[in-house]
Amino acid sequence: MRRRLALVLVVLAAVPLGIVWTGLTATPAPADVGIVFGSRVSPTGEPSPRLRCRLDAAAALYEKGLVRHLIVSGGMGKEGYDEASVMRSFLVRHGIPDSAIVMDHGGANTRRTSENAARLMRARRWRTADVVTQYFHVARARAACERQGIRIVGAAVPRFFEARDLYSTVREAIATPVYAWNP
Repeated sequence: MRRRLALVLVVLAAVPLGIVWTGLTATPAPADVGIVFGSRVSPTGEPSPRLRCRLDAAAALYEKGLVRHLIVSGGMGKEGYDEASVMRSFLVRHGIPDSAIVMDHGGANTRRTSENAARLMRARRWRTADVVTQYFHVARARAACERQGIRIVGAAVPRFFEARDLYSTVREAIATPVYAWNP
């Protein structure tokens, strides 16, 4: 009985550690597009600190020439702002050409973002992508995109940490295996 319990505890610890490791060791690679997963917009209509760091990472991908386009994906937040529109505005204010940005207003969650990104990429004949998200979300974002036929070649992960990341890592440790078993 103790051996089984020990095995269960090891597995339960391995999942979040694997998720964190995957995200922290992720690196961007040359790709057709960067897929920027949405996050909360502040009540003032500006990107939250977490979202701002994702957008900075996306802008760096573009500025380094690693991607030629960015898909910004998000839904309507409870604050009353469309995440994709806020993300686009932020990027344009920070020097990214509007012509390089494609908005996905229906990316309310990881699955929808990956479905919509796949549709947008097929329409434009883009083949490869980097995901742009927090370290704890890379594994599931990558899996969701690959399930839709997107070839993920890398990830841009902002160096940003907040206490909420602990909750988010636990959530991902549950959501990632559930997602993998429940297409």
